[in-house]
Amino acid sequence: MILIADDDRGIRTVLTQALGREGYEVRTTGNAATLWRWVSEGDGDLVITDVIMPDENGLDLIPRIKKIRPDLRIIVMSAQTTLLTAVKAAERGAFEYLPKPFDLKELINVVRRALSLPHIPAASNANPAESEENLPLIGRSPAMQEIYRTLARLMNTDLTVMINGESGTGKELVARALHDYGKRRNGPFVAINMAAIPRDLIESELFGHEKGAFTGAMTRASGRFEQAEGGTLFLDEIGDMPSEAQTRLLRVLQQGEYTMVGGRTPIRANVRIVAATHRDLAQLIRQGLFREDLFYRLNVVPIRLPPLRERTEDIPELVNHFLSEVLNEGLPSKRLEAAAMDRLKSYRWPGNVRELENLVRRLAALYAQETIGVEVIEGELASTLRPLEQPQQTEGMSATVERHLREYFAAHGDGLPTPGLYDRVVHEVERPLIALTLEATRGNQIRAAEVLGLNRNTLRKKIRELDIQVVRGLK
Repeated sequence: MILIADDDRGIRTVLTQALGREGYEVRTTGNAATLWRWVSEGDGDLVITDVIMPDENGLDLIPRIKKIRPDLRIIVMSAQTTLLTAVKAAERGAFEYLPKPFDLKELINVVRRALSLPHIPAASNANPAESEENLPLIGRSPAMQEIYRTLARLMNTDLTVMINGESGTGKELVARALHDYGKRRNGPFVAINMAAIPRDLIESELFGHEKGAFTGAMTRASGRFEQAEGGTLFLDEIGDMPSEAQTRLLRVLQQGEYTMVGGRTPIRANVRIVAATHRDLAQLIRQGLFREDLFYRLNVVPIRLPPLRERTEDIPELVNHFLSEVLNEGLPSKRLEAAAMDRLKSYRWPGNVRELENLVRRLAALYAQETIGVEVIEGELASTLRPLEQPQQTEGMSATVERHLREYFAAHGDGLPTPGLYDRVVHEVERPLIALTLEATRGNQIRAAEVLGLNRNTLRKKIRELDIQVVRGLK
């Protein structure tokens, strides 16, 4: 018997036609009290329930059902299509979650699957989910619904996840949602941006180093794997990881342990790995820039985040969310005219959700009027495009170094780099400087020493220490 707590007669009709000939009776009710009576009396092989019912929330009914009928499969339907609804359904033991509206053929397939699988009591996580006000992801479009369902299925697993999406789509928000609603929620969430870490420092950043491992390593320093112990390690922009570090990471994923730079004792890795990239890893593999075996280790569960232009129906909800945020930060209240909102929905958003958020913050800070019209939006979007049309000025060396260092410090969030940063940065700059100078002087060490302003013996010592190959007569 299939028990349905929903007033939609179409669902009963379709299931009766599809499963009635197989001997399944379909019984429906519009309230939770009747559903509870049926279940407590031992009726039903499967429950299908809406979240909103006149006498009780369907999600609150699930733990009570699971307590007396732990093997009874429950399918949850809801028009409250948010990540939190999907997560709550999964946490409380639902077999499947279907956001409304859904294809009735999909419902039939889910019901058949639920009825055919062996009945094993489902583990239920009783920890309450966060309030609706603190949702990490915003949007009710079909594209986001698929992401919510995928995330809900992954919450109670430690599977490695690969998130792919353009810059500004919210890849770190997805990673944080996997952590905050998952079984490692009580452990740390540690993020590292591979694109912002100089290649010579990545191994030290990931695995830490022992005292004396290299020049400037005055003390032992923990790496991100150690800092994320018992939690989640988010490897952002994994496509920018240098090949040497890829090999080390692959070894960790294969063996489940790592050694610190300069260390000998293996350390057990107790972290969940979530990786993200905006790059086409398949193309990088073809170019020999990314290891194929590492890709398959990371790409256990792939999640593609859609760009904002593919879910423009979410823009009004995103705008209202950002307007509420800036209001809480002390900026004046704003609202957008319908024509202004329509103009936002027709824009292509190359910077995705991050670009939309920045625009909303500018509107709240720079414009006196409470109601924002379409002419303001047109002006803002036009000014956003102008810098792209201007020729880029050459960036000086000092500015380039500063930019890279700012990105490096920003990648640590509220933390600080490991000790010995000065010597590590000098070491990284020193090697290419000497190597390129020797290349320019065609391997003539006397001339190279003059250009660098170094004593010849000092230059020779540096060449040995830095393991620089000197080729004479070629340029």
